[in-house]
Amino acid sequence: MEKPLYLQDCYLREWDATVTKADGKYIVLSSTAFYPNSGGQPWDEGAMIRDDGKEFRVVFTGKFGDAISHEVNQEGLRVGDKVHCSIDWQRRYLLMRYHTCAHIVSKVIRDDTGAQITGNQLSLEKGRIDFSIEEFDKEKLASYEQKVNEIIQQNLEVKKYFLPREEALRMPELFSLKDKLPPEVKEMRIVEIGNFDRSACGGTHLNNTNEIGTVRFTDFSNKGKNKRRVYFTLS
Repeated sequence: MEKPLYLQDCYLREWDATVTKADGKYIVLSSTAFYPNSGGQPWDEGAMIRDDGKEFRVVFTGKFGDAISHEVNQEGLRVGDKVHCSIDWQRRYLLMRYHTCAHIVSKVIRDDTGAQITGNQLSLEKGRIDFSIEEFDKEKLASYEQKVNEIIQQNLEVKKYFLPREEALRMPELFSLKDKLPPEVKEMRIVEIGNFDRSACGGTHLNNTNEIGTVRFTDFSNKGKNKRRVYFTLS
């Protein structure tokens, strides 16, 4: 399969494709913009409409090996079928807002504490980020929230581009996660938020920070030794 379409255009909502593999309800396409469940960002949902007009709802998208597989709500698609695909845009766009925001939240807290990110999870209701740090001053959460919203209001452009793995690895600031990307990844996709943040990321993102909205930090928890978790919501 060619490079997933969402890596080039996060705003692509519809496209045409051919079924290249069909195993009951599990479908692989010649090209896809459905984002698979990975990196803390949930999967895309949507629909495939066969050229005879029959609709198959996409209820889950996952990556298995090199293939992105789509679970649909019923059997019937066959190899060679032509389908018109569309993404549940309201769901995807909200997750894009959360994902771009998560990069800003992470950078603000990293800059102040030096903490590394050990995990993150986004949903349609909230985002959470785990930091590896021994001591965390939760009294500073209000100032972090203010700083994040100030960054958002600067209307920073969000760029996405690719770098060869060797070149990217010479820039340690690209890797905010504690563990770098797996060795089989030969080309790194970079997400750059104005002059504020630049990091390697394969997720879907906005084009400008002004699309995020307003951030509110809602909770803080201690999840064990050197593990602190911060929750936030958007409005």
